[in-house]
Amino acid sequence: MTPKQREDFLQQLLALHAELTGKTPLRIEPNRTDEARVGGDEDEQPLNEMMQTIASSRNRNTDGTLARVVKALGKLREEPDSFGECEECGDDIPLGRLKAMPYAEFCVTCQGNKDGPKGPVRRKHLTDYDG
Repeated sequence: MTPKQREDFLQQLLALHAELTGKTPLRIEPNRTDEARVGGDEDEQPLNEMMQTIASSRNRNTDGTLARVVKALGKLREEPDSFGECEECGDDIPLGRLKAMPYAEFCVTCQGNKDGPKGPVRRKHLTDYDG
């Protein structure tokens, strides 16, 4: 990776860091404060709980992304020659992946191995089951 590319990634990471630290955490006010008192329409309660769950999940995701951005910034400053290398296998992370996610820690193959299969496990035959 060239020094110019590293500088571009540094600027991208700094902008992302500023964006993430400038966001205030999402908060959805509950329409119920205790069991005895019902505030608002009781039919809205499931929707409100769902919105609280989504906001909480989004806040956790933002925190995780921010931690990876800080880690990538540290790597760029302390070990600039190793920036863009997969932490698992040591291969170069493709530039396209780094442009999309400059805080990427793993190449696509290692990330896929780390994440594991997605979706339900499917049987090839109706008799393929343990039971």
